[in-house]
Amino acid sequence: MSEHKDDPLAGITVIEHADGVAASYAGRMFAALGANVIKIEPPSVGAALRHAAPSLTKEPAASALFHYLNSGKRFVTCALGSTRGRALLDELLGKAALLIDDTPVAQRVQLALDPDSIAARFPALVHVSVLPFGAMGAHAGYRASELNVLHAGGEGYLMPNGLTLESFPDRGPVKIYGHFAEMIGGTSAAVAALAALAACEASGGQFVDVSVQDANVSVGCFAVQRLGEGVLENRRERSFKYGGVLECSDGYIGVLTLEQRQWEGLVELMGNPPWALDPALRDPLERSRRGAEINRHLRAWATTQRVDEVVQRGQALSVPLAKYNGPGDILDSEQIKARHVFEPLELPSLGTVPAFTAPLQLDGHALALGHGAAAPGADNEAIWCGLLGHTATELDDWIRHGTV
Repeated sequence: MSEHKDDPLAGITVIEHADGVAASYAGRMFAALGANVIKIEPPSVGAALRHAAPSLTKEPAASALFHYLNSGKRFVTCALGSTRGRALLDELLGKAALLIDDTPVAQRVQLALDPDSIAARFPALVHVSVLPFGAMGAHAGYRASELNVLHAGGEGYLMPNGLTLESFPDRGPVKIYGHFAEMIGGTSAAVAALAALAACEASGGQFVDVSVQDANVSVGCFAVQRLGEGVLENRRERSFKYGGVLECSDGYIGVLTLEQRQWEGLVELMGNPPWALDPALRDPLERSRRGAEINRHLRAWATTQRVDEVVQRGQALSVPLAKYNGPGDILDSEQIKARHVFEPLELPSLGTVPAFTAPLQLDGHALALGHGAAAPGADNEAIWCGLLGHTATELDDWIRHGTV
């Protein structure tokens, strides 16, 4: 967790029982804000995400995704299928303000993690459920991957578009690289959990039911809105009529001219070519109608430009354009460095790496995660004995019997 004692969530204990990306990301945000996040994993093997690709090392395998999602947390093991394990969980929940859980609905009653049971035992606890389709409804019991929830949210129907679609017109819909949809779900879970915690004094504990699909529908809400107006957007019609992503000689830029003065600045930036001086193109509606023609000219011109030079000249002319940064550009950015968006993170057996913390600062300091993800049960003694007061003898006995 963060090392700043004045972080906003310092002193708040969060119990995270999560095997998926969305719930794990919600816990990560709480760790970045200074909460004491304790992650519960099955004894010995740990969470399945520990084996998720890509790996930082081969022997032993170290998942980059797991480290990213779980830095700053503490790690205990507990067999919730056993009576003793469930009792230990209750002891932990008695110390906590928040539970983040992504146990499938069908398994919750057996593990005493269903909302009614939790509310009866811990009426002041905020219980956040994070599932692909939520904990209620016809699809509550469905399993899903990143691919499923992205397309179920509608965003995949609209991709690819723009330059990608023009370059590869015969390819089918795609998903965004990585775990975009699940992290959107995790962000929604974190925000909802904070709201519920803020309301605790007035209303007590609450059950917060987060659907990753619902969170992703909100990302594509404009397409849903336009459907209500009788317009069915698709990836071929979603693109801006002209502009968008342009390939330069040494990279890519994004250009969008919504106002007349911006279009005029773009024409000047291109050196006032004869085709762009056609009087008809002063009409924005005509420009939209001739978008494909304009884009052919724009793409031909862009290939003769260098990114940094054209961005500098274009911005001086009030043309809304910017460089498309790659990962290396982000790490080298003076703006990113000034805001400490990436902070050194010590990973076991791997050394120090730059790691994204959070997209905000508090009182002028960056949020530091403190340490990388540890091995399953690395904090068993500190939590079961130090926090809860059990003895080393008890802990040894639980280890022998597979309870922790």
